[in-house]
Amino acid sequence: MRIISGRFRGLALASVGKGDAGAHLRPTTDRVRESLFSMLAGGRFGDPIEGAHVLDLFAGTGALGLEALSRGAAHVTLVDDGRKALSLIRENVEKCRCGDEITVISRDATRLPPLGSNGTPHNLIFLDPPYGKAMGEKALAAAMAGGWLAPDALIVWEENAEVTLPDGIELLDTRRYGDTVMSICEVAE
Repeated sequence: MRIISGRFRGLALASVGKGDAGAHLRPTTDRVRESLFSMLAGGRFGDPIEGAHVLDLFAGTGALGLEALSRGAAHVTLVDDGRKALSLIRENVEKCRCGDEITVISRDATRLPPLGSNGTPHNLIFLDPPYGKAMGEKALAAAMAGGWLAPDALIVWEENAEVTLPDGIELLDTRRYGDTVMSICEVAE
């Protein structure tokens, strides 16, 4: 795995091999990440990356959030509760030397606390839960209830099947990459 583009372009990230089934780590491949970011940067969704406050739920290695930071996001919040994932995230943040632009939250993404009055709502959300466990729905509901999402937030939801959108979320596009279904959604106004 590597950072595809931007200021960290070409940087090799910590390796998890083919993933860690016990830790539910299934990193988004470089090819899928490249396709996703090309689609996001293509203009159809405006410019969701430049200056964005990114929330990466079920962050795993942190690769999606770090790619966004490399491409111009202002700040990234990485949420995961797995020991292996948190170790990989720390290693990757260290490799990028971007600790002041990253917040790491060691917590179950389905149980996010309220953001709080000092927090900035996030306008780009990556949601990559363990496949087939309905955890994405719970995490998105927790993020919405806790005030983590900006009114114009764009959500990139990675699953192995079509997703069930909660009220207040609108589907914009769906792409399939092998067994991965990428749903691009937004908070409905």
